[in-house]
Amino acid sequence: MSEVFLMFVKVFVVGGIICMIGQLLINLTKMTTARILVTFLLAGVVLQAVGLYQYLVDFAGAGATVPISGFGYLLAKGAMEGAKIDFYHAVTGGLVAGAAGLASAMAFGYLFSVIFNAKSKEN
Repeated sequence: MSEVFLMFVKVFVVGGIICMIGQLLINLTKMTTARILVTFLLAGVVLQAVGLYQYLVDFAGAGATVPISGFGYLLAKGAMEGAKIDFYHAVTGGLVAGAAGLASAMAFGYLFSVIFNAKSKEN
């Protein structure tokens, strides 16, 4: 029981720190949200390329993989695994690694749009 609770705490703290960094970038800089998103994505790629992001994933699990930096980590990890095979797999490795998550997001997005009747906001 205490192991599960400790894992929840790790996930919450690491995910919270990542989100806090994003909020600080919004509040203290003139960066747009799109640039912050790309910065986090590239940070995940770079940290995985130098071998640091895997330690964060091993420590915090979903706290490190759910934010957008986790998607960058996934792309880099897939490309690095594919590079062990050949150049073709190095190029497509990131796409293969992220395919299940992206396909699920699109399928569930479509499913919920069919089930629920979305209404536009009136200003």
